[in-house]
Amino acid sequence: MKYSGKISNRLNNLLIKNYDAEKGFKLALEKIDNPTTNKFLKDRSEQRGEFARELKAEILQYGELPENDGSVKGDMHRAWMNLKAAVASNEKKQLLEEVERGEKASLEEYNEILYDRGLVLPPSTESMLKRHRDAIKSSLTLANIHEQLA
Repeated sequence: MKYSGKISNRLNNLLIKNYDAEKGFKLALEKIDNPTTNKFLKDRSEQRGEFARELKAEILQYGELPENDGSVKGDMHRAWMNLKAAVASNEKKQLLEEVERGEKASLEEYNEILYDRGLVLPPSTESMLKRHRDAIKSSLTLANIHEQLA
């Protein structure tokens, strides 16, 4: 079985955004000197790397070619561009606000795919996307907590 072109494109877009998110969290981790925040950022970076690996494997399983790197595409996610600007200023609170904004954008992207009635996803893909989405929801809660502590 192969994905439709529409499903393949949407999943590759998610894959790219997860690559970009992983890089964004790593960049933030390099700029912030706070053990609690660093653990949060490291965990998110690792999580997004795992999401990317899972998406890549799923895309391959259905006979499509996954994107290799988010930076190859010129359309990095807006939230992660904002994150880089926030990191440059070294302001922890602003950084966490950008993390929250990026996570909200990711959550929206996952929901758009999951609730698109024009897409019929294989059960394994739908299950994986729901698991990712739920983890991002939890991440948002943690980002809010860290932001309040900043």
